[in-house]
Amino acid sequence: MAFASEWLDTRALFPDLIIEAPDGETGVIVVIPAYNEPGIADVLNSLKACDEPDCRTEILIIVNSPLQSNTDQETDKATLASIEKWKNENHDYFFRLYPLCVDTSPFTGWGAGLARKTGMDEAVRRFNNTGRSEGVIASLDADCVVEKNYLTALCNELLKRKERSGCSISFEHQLAGSQYPETILKAAALYELHMRYFYQGLKYSGLPHVFHTIGSAFAVKAFPYVRSGGMNRRQAGEDFWFIQKLIPAGGWFSLNTTKVYPSPRPSGRVPFGTGPVVARIVSENQKDLLTYNIRGFRELRSLFGVIDRAFHHGTEQNSFIYGDIPCGVQLFISEKEWCERIKEIKTNTSGLQSFKKRFFNWFNMFRTVKYLNFVHKNILSRVPVTVSARELLHSLGINSVPDDPEGLLMICRALEDDGQ
Repeated sequence: MAFASEWLDTRALFPDLIIEAPDGETGVIVVIPAYNEPGIADVLNSLKACDEPDCRTEILIIVNSPLQSNTDQETDKATLASIEKWKNENHDYFFRLYPLCVDTSPFTGWGAGLARKTGMDEAVRRFNNTGRSEGVIASLDADCVVEKNYLTALCNELLKRKERSGCSISFEHQLAGSQYPETILKAAALYELHMRYFYQGLKYSGLPHVFHTIGSAFAVKAFPYVRSGGMNRRQAGEDFWFIQKLIPAGGWFSLNTTKVYPSPRPSGRVPFGTGPVVARIVSENQKDLLTYNIRGFRELRSLFGVIDRAFHHGTEQNSFIYGDIPCGVQLFISEKEWCERIKEIKTNTSGLQSFKKRFFNWFNMFRTVKYLNFVHKNILSRVPVTVSARELLHSLGINSVPDDPEGLLMICRALEDDGQ
């Protein structure tokens, strides 16, 4: 029955954090890291308002501070008190709620990665105890709210679908209301536009298996989580690196029938992401946000466009094909490396599809991002995201394109909602 006992013994950071045995019908466990979150009630109210799925649900909140100083301990106590207050005031919620406070002092570099890993490992332990290797572990953040069908969508479109291993969940930053000043909302719109421009740019380039990698908006089944090695320990960016390990194994999809709504709030608790970018835009009074030049995506499109030729022509033609690769890619990949790599890929594949699969195992998302950063350091200049997004949308055949970030963002959101 148990599928992860050995893995938990060697890879989990902590022993059992929950004494109470899990319900055997538990199918979805939502993991929420919480550091200095006095407003934790918002996400709990949002989850309480969800439609109840056809399985039992648990919510694990990892309450932790990175240094465990006196101030941090008081912050943790305040967050725990907020959760207990919510529990005392709400008696009709359908999920089990477990606030978990862990001692982070033995760990250096404690951050979002270790906190998320702690919760996800405990979710694996819960599913391991019931033998449900297909159980869903959803990653959420404490400053988010979710669509009413969030839990039912996870149950119906992931838990009940054996061929699926995990998903990136549709998201939209909260860009309306009076909780935050207009400067913050506009800054968050710029950052989300950058995220969606990057996503559309990768798809335009021809890179396969492009997905958003947002820590507050993904879910994975328990066994694929264990098989991948589990969540990493990075202080930030843990979501990107983790999801990139899972995608090549197959079964990953975009869940667009529900939504997560992250907060636009500025923050300095992680090195990058919404919080620090919004904080920088506001503090520097930026009117736009620099992003990748569309020429970088066009060079990738040209590179990926020669894959068929590389397969169909003999090894002696590899140097000629290399000559047709854009100059930025030639600076990034030497002719020697290109010829050796294409020869090795062709030697180990028998058809075009297997050739392409092996090619993109080499030139994967990691290498693609490395190339984009390289070419923008050595050849290209970064461009305001409103300029780049307009140009890309025109390239996608959308002629009526607004100038403002919010209008551009709405078009990009609609493209993704339509599965593009």
